[in-house]
Amino acid sequence: MQQHDLSSARWRKSSLSGTGPSCVEVAFVADAVAVRDTKNREGGTLTFHHDEWTAFIGGIKSGGFDDLT
Repeated sequence: MQQHDLSSARWRKSSLSGTGPSCVEVAFVADAVAVRDTKNREGGTLTFHHDEWTAFIGGIKSGGFDDLT
C-alpha cells in the first residue's frame, strides 16, 4: 500500500454534504485523490489513483449507483 503525503493537502467539503451526517472532504494531491470523513478527520483517509477517481465520478454521473440501497 502506497503512502501519500497529505501534509499540504487542501481539503474541500462536498457541496452536497450540507449539514447532514454524511459529510466527506476531498483533496487532490500530486499522485492521488484523498477522501476523509469531515467529522472524523483523524479516523483515516482513503486514497485513489486519478484514473480510479475519474471512473468513480463517471459512474455517479451516469447513474451507475442509483439502484444501490
